[in-house]
Amino acid sequence: MADFNKVGFLVFDEKQRILMCRKDHFTSRLILPGGRIENEESDMECLERELSEELGDVTAKQIEFVGQYEDIAHSDDSDIHKTLEIRLYSGTLQGRPAPSGEICELIWFGKDEDPELLTPIVTDKILPDLRSRKIINW
Repeated sequence: MADFNKVGFLVFDEKQRILMCRKDHFTSRLILPGGRIENEESDMECLERELSEELGDVTAKQIEFVGQYEDIAHSDDSDIHKTLEIRLYSGTLQGRPAPSGEICELIWFGKDEDPELLTPIVTDKILPDLRSRKIINW
């Protein structure tokens, strides 16, 4: 079992850009919306809570399981070496997302953006899988 077990949410806009978040602490890199599973939460309970905390008054719709990914957790503190598991779901959002809670910025990340802005699990595990499965074409 990983040190951090999270649920992530993959949302695309009409240009096939991915909604990414920047936290106000721990890392300056962009992360997917979602977060750590608490207590005995199901993935869907965690996703609903985290999206509300991070994106405001939105509701996830048409939710589908994408995959499970594991890597080293990224932190701007290079002395932290823990593992991260993300169970990733995709879908649409009802409502307009706005940065809330610990999220200070939302960014629609596309094929022309710098991948160095993303956390390693996104660049090394998630994006290659999405490309190989033709979920994204960039």
